Amino acid sequence: MDVIRRDTDYALRAMAMLAQLESGKAVSTKQISTEQQIPSALAAKLMQKLQAAGLVKSKMGPKGGFSLSKHPQKISIADVVLAIQGPVSINKCLTGSFQCPINAKCPLHKKLGKLQSQMDQYLTETTLADVAAPEDN
Repeated sequence: MDVIRRDTDYALRAMAMLAQLESGKAVSTKQISTEQQIPSALAAKLMQKLQAAGLVKSKMGPKGGFSLSKHPQKISIADVVLAIQGPVSINKCLTGSFQCPINAKCPLHKKLGKLQSQMDQYLTETTLADVAAPEDN
């Protein structure tokens, strides 16, 4: 099982692409689909979800398309993940709703909890600006 699902990966790549645009510029779903190799119907569906979550805005017309609704530094990977797939959990026992009967004496719970915290922190602290920045060689 993947922690980050394929559709979330597609959405993250689309958002990174938008983060690299000049301020005020928008790109079509078709361009996102083509450049990021995302099936076009899925790209449209993902952009709708991202818009509903307030992460992107759309503009109609010949120079229309999608752009980020906020500065890339203000959008975290966690924001995108939550918009597309909901919260990420290493194990069912770490979700708030599941009550494991051996939680208190489980030898894994504390270690998995630490890993979950580290992952949550990374996803929250890493922004689209970080993702879109060119890699240092």
